[in-house]
Amino acid sequence: MMELRIPALFLLVSSMGLLLPLGEAIWLSIPPSRTKCVSEEIHNDAIISGDYSLIADDLAHAPTITAKVASPYGNTVYSAENVTHGHFAFTATEVGNYLVCFWLDGHHPDAGVSVNLDWKIGIAAKDWDSMAKKETIEDVELELKKLEAMTDSIYDTMFHIRSREAEMRNISEDINARVAWLSIMSLGICIVVSALQLWYLKSYFVRKRLI
Repeated sequence: MMELRIPALFLLVSSMGLLLPLGEAIWLSIPPSRTKCVSEEIHNDAIISGDYSLIADDLAHAPTITAKVASPYGNTVYSAENVTHGHFAFTATEVGNYLVCFWLDGHHPDAGVSVNLDWKIGIAAKDWDSMAKKETIEDVELELKKLEAMTDSIYDTMFHIRSREAEMRNISEDINARVAWLSIMSLGICIVVSALQLWYLKSYFVRKRLI
């Protein structure tokens, strides 16, 4: 029974997990004297990891780069200088767009380079192979741990989406209320202006003895 239920549950949760941005590999071309950045909107308590490396035939003579990861409020969560490759991993403590930026070091101003970035978020950022070796658990138990972690990630993502939806709904209701008040004020001004015009025309015609 266990062998039949686990694959079905795994397929169900995996199909839901396809909706989540778990990870992606990006190839960036960094021109001289320029900074190249990528961003991703990440919710609170999400795990982020990334591996980056220069794409060159001879890394020993390749130019070096500086890498920096910044939070939505501008806090630096990772920084490395004069490197050709590196790894970063952290847990998000702020909600919003996280920036990963690369630029050439100052002593290589005339050569452009390409960088491969393997960017992982949530479930994809966990090292399941190391966990299995460290805890010496059975394959079924490891799959259950993956499913549990994936379920928690889906729940956190859905909670984040609901929070953003509620925030956008509040903003929309506030805008609608302001538009309604503006419409009422415009209508009131039109009525007042029309009444003044009628009063002025009537007074003018009376003075001219036309009525």
